[in-house]
Amino acid sequence: MKHIVIIGNGISGITAARNIRKRAGHKITVISSESDYFFSRTALMYIYMGHMRYEHTKPYEDWFWEKNKIELIRDHVMSLHIGEKVLYLTFGKQLHYDILIIATGSTPNKFDWPGQDLAGVQGFYSIQDLALLERNTEGIKKAVLVGGGLIGVEMAEMLLSRNIDVTMLIRESAFFSGVLPHQDAMLIGRHMASHGVGLCFNTELKEIQTSNDNRVSRVINNRGDTIDCQFVGLTAGVSPSIKFLENSGIATNRGVLVDQYLQSNIPDVYAIGDCAEKVSDLPGRKRIEQVWYTGRMMGEVVAQTICGKPTRYEPGPWFNSAKFFDIEYQTYGKVRPELQADEEELYWEHVSGKKAVHFIWNKKTKEFIGVNVYGIRLRHEMFDFWLRQRKSIHYVFEHLEEANFDPEFFKRHEAEVRSEFEAALT
Repeated sequence: MKHIVIIGNGISGITAARNIRKRAGHKITVISSESDYFFSRTALMYIYMGHMRYEHTKPYEDWFWEKNKIELIRDHVMSLHIGEKVLYLTFGKQLHYDILIIATGSTPNKFDWPGQDLAGVQGFYSIQDLALLERNTEGIKKAVLVGGGLIGVEMAEMLLSRNIDVTMLIRESAFFSGVLPHQDAMLIGRHMASHGVGLCFNTELKEIQTSNDNRVSRVINNRGDTIDCQFVGLTAGVSPSIKFLENSGIATNRGVLVDQYLQSNIPDVYAIGDCAEKVSDLPGRKRIEQVWYTGRMMGEVVAQTICGKPTRYEPGPWFNSAKFFDIEYQTYGKVRPELQADEEELYWEHVSGKKAVHFIWNKKTKEFIGVNVYGIRLRHEMFDFWLRQRKSIHYVFEHLEEANFDPEFFKRHEAEVRSEFEAALT
């Protein structure tokens, strides 16, 4: 029996623990300095908005862990010695392991802005960040968010739910345009503005200032404009949380470098989830993918390898989903911000301005490449199949009804979309 130690109790680490337990009788220890028990990180915003309580975010009862012989330790790993296979915890406590899984997640980005450490300035990732947000936003009227990604959307919705005025500083010329094509970004930008979010495009943070009480009172942007506020949210993305691995001998770049089996350069040391960086490219995937489902998949894969069935991490075609206030967003395959020379597109938008689809295909071969969907629920398994089978765009449009997620309760738009596609071909 081996002792498997997992650093991090997020979706990656806990999925690995549960799947190892299903397959083997190894001793399993999970270390986390964030919380006693696994919880759904994506639900934190709903606690702040009053829709849920913390206990609602725990998928398993507290007795589950002891019953399944998964030991939980609430502590922080300061450093490790790979030769002796020892972890050094807070105040010098030591823990030996046979196999180590690093699943430490991410931390919000900071870019050395003057004033970024003032009271009232923070990112949003952990349960501690949620508690800090409660304190930082109590009684305030105005907030500035730095960055226009998915975390920024969530924080904007959270703050607006408490009648806090929100201004977002967005470096690009349209919302989320580093990820979305221009048409898509404009639709989401209009929708966010309709909810009262102030969007400042082509704008970067220069400095955060205080009024002599060590608390934020205003920000200065790159044009020299002053925006008064009592809170600044740093929502310009996240980075792998791996600082404790400095000088450990474990190879890192932005994240922990891992092979196709999610193993690091050190035998018996693996990394999964937000903190893992693949050393080789997978078709249509980034080397670091900080989304919920990839963390879950990595946990499942590493469990099989550790339990004697070496398994490569092969996530297949890219997909993701999110929500921009009232608009649900899905993406399948590859839809880049800029249309490539060998690509063709169809962008269809409903008259309501809250529904749209954006198809991409190869100009020469007509192979379906990807789609973005807004306000319409489509079936992941159909698009995954079509992408894996390299179906033509003509086939996709002919069978579009098969991808409708819930035709009984949602209006149908396939005929409108297909008609526009056929018109574009003539």
